[in-house]
Amino acid sequence: MNKFAKQLLPFCSLIFIFSLWTFLVPHEFLTFTNLTNVLSRSSVNMIMAAGMTFVIITAGIDLSVGTMMGMCGMVGALVMLLLGGAGWGEVAAGSNIALPGWAVLGGIVAGVGCGALCGLANGMLITRLRLAPFIVTLGAMSIFRGVSLLVNNGKPFTVSAFTLLDTGRVLGIPVSVLLLVAVLAAMAFVLKFTPFGRHTYAVGSSVETAFHAGVNVNRLLVTVYAMTGALVGLAAMITTSRASSAQPTAGLSLELDIIAAVIIGGCSPSGGRGSMVGTIIGTLLIGVLRNGLTLCGISTNWQLVAIGLIIILAVAADQMATRRER
Repeated sequence: MNKFAKQLLPFCSLIFIFSLWTFLVPHEFLTFTNLTNVLSRSSVNMIMAAGMTFVIITAGIDLSVGTMMGMCGMVGALVMLLLGGAGWGEVAAGSNIALPGWAVLGGIVAGVGCGALCGLANGMLITRLRLAPFIVTLGAMSIFRGVSLLVNNGKPFTVSAFTLLDTGRVLGIPVSVLLLVAVLAAMAFVLKFTPFGRHTYAVGSSVETAFHAGVNVNRLLVTVYAMTGALVGLAAMITTSRASSAQPTAGLSLELDIIAAVIIGGCSPSGGRGSMVGTIIGTLLIGVLRNGLTLCGISTNWQLVAIGLIIILAVAADQMATRRER
């Protein structure tokens, strides 16, 4: 399988899945409302997957992004409400609080900052203690969910006045769409045209070679995980705005969709290969697949089975192609 075929396969798979649902459930699938919902959900996943692309290219993994999202949303909403002048009793009770613009901005910064700090902690543990990314982020996944549930005893924070990232518009374009385009464009540019992007590929291909070539491997890995965390925080605030509340269980099992999208999009789990375009296609494929399965009446349990099988098939195809190249 040559390089062009590898890049084309995810796109052909997306077209096939789209055509399949068009044939099976045309009246439910091919509606403006349904396709808009698919794009809306996929947009949040794309922001998170953009960071995960860098992680997997370095031959790492971050299993904590789903629970990190829940915690970032809770922290951002809490800061927003406290800056808006609410007392803890009102916050805990879920009272509807009016939020001035600076409080909303402060909450968004807090949510993004929380994600960046969580990613920074993951990166520091991986590099300083020389622990496997799988082990560190698996432990972090449990810690972040626990903190999310402890903040308000498992209850959500209500932020009905936080609509900026849901209904906000700039020149008629939704703010969330502008953020998505800005993130994807920036991440694609960094990955393809900057030394940081080239070093990311180099570390994934061979840590020792990159080190001897002068790449500060530890600093790069910490930056990659912190950047991924910041993007998770941004996605968390968009989700919180759309739901008008921060849910401690937000992002449940979302890491499966994010990792699947990146791998299906052409990123190799062994590192050194991947692209932002492939990640976008992979995210859309997962979104369309889940949507079609739901419309066909297939339970979420079977959807998890389907996503898991797709991950295994994608990794198997990648390994077979790598062996043939060698």
